[in-house]
Amino acid sequence: MIAKKKNGKNLTSITEKVIPILLFLIAAVSIFTTIGIVYTLLIETIEFFKRVPVMDFFTGTALKPLSQNPEFGVLPLINGTIISSIIAMLVAGPIGIMTAVFLSEYASERVRRTLKPMLEILAGIPTIVYGFFAFTFVTPLIREVFPSVEATNILSPGLVMGVMIIPMIASLSEDAMTSVPSAMREGALALGATKLEVTFRVVIPAALSGIIASFVLGISRAIGETMIVTIASGSSKNFTFDITQSMQTMTAYIVEVSGGEAPAGSTIYFSLYAVAMTLFVFTLLMNLLARYVSRKFREEY
Repeated sequence: MIAKKKNGKNLTSITEKVIPILLFLIAAVSIFTTIGIVYTLLIETIEFFKRVPVMDFFTGTALKPLSQNPEFGVLPLINGTIISSIIAMLVAGPIGIMTAVFLSEYASERVRRTLKPMLEILAGIPTIVYGFFAFTFVTPLIREVFPSVEATNILSPGLVMGVMIIPMIASLSEDAMTSVPSAMREGALALGATKLEVTFRVVIPAALSGIIASFVLGISRAIGETMIVTIASGSSKNFTFDITQSMQTMTAYIVEVSGGEAPAGSTIYFSLYAVAMTLFVFTLLMNLLARYVSRKFREEY
C-alpha cells in the first residue's frame, strides 16, 4: 500500500515537471515558425536588393518583371492593396458595426441566437467561391450600370471582400459591446438618456478598444486576401486611382510569380520575397499602431 502511494506521488511529481515543459515547447512552435519565416524573407529580400536598388523598388511606379528591360517598382502593388482594402472597409465597417449594435442592444435573445450563427456562415465560405462570385456575378452587375468598368477591376473584389469581412467585425464588436457592464446602461437610462443615446454615447465608447481591434483584424484580413483579388482584379500592374480599372495587389503578385513563370534564382523570383517582406512589414506596423490606439482608448474609458 505504501509502495503504491509512493509510486503515485512519483508519477504525479514527474507529470507536474513534464507538462509545463511540454506546454512551453508547444507554445514555442509559433515563435520559432515566425522566426523562420522572417529569416527566410530577410535572406531572399537582401539578395533581391543586391540586384535592384532599394529606392527604385519603393519609389518606382512601373512593375514590368518579364519585359526585356525589367522594372521592379512596388508602388502599383501597394496602391492596389490599399485601394481594395479601403473599398472593403467602407462596406464592412458601417454594416458590421450597425449589425453589432443591433445584436447587442436591440435584438432579443432568441433573435440573437438565430441571426448570429447565420451571419457567421459568411465567414465559412471559401474565399475562392467569393472570388468567382465577384468575377461572374458582381462585375457583370456593375458593368450593366457602369459600362466603362473593365472586365477585371478593383471595385468588384473590394466590395466582395467587404461582405466577407462583415462577420468578423460584427461578431467581435458585438462581443465587446456585450461585455460592457449593464450598470452603465442602467445608469444612463436612469438619467433620462434614450436607448439610442445610451448605445452611441455610453456603450460604443466603453467598447471602443474591442471595436478598434475588430476593425484592425478586418483590415489585416483584407490586406492579406489572395484568391478574391487574384480572380477578380486581374494581373494588370497599373498605378492608378481609378477603381474601374484592373489592378494587382501584393498577394496576387505573389501568386502570379510563384505560379511557375519565375525560374529559381532569377530577379523576378527574388522579387516575390521582397514583396512578401513589404507586406509583412506593412501589416506589422499597422498592427502596432492599432495596439497603441486600442490601449490608449482602453485607458481613457
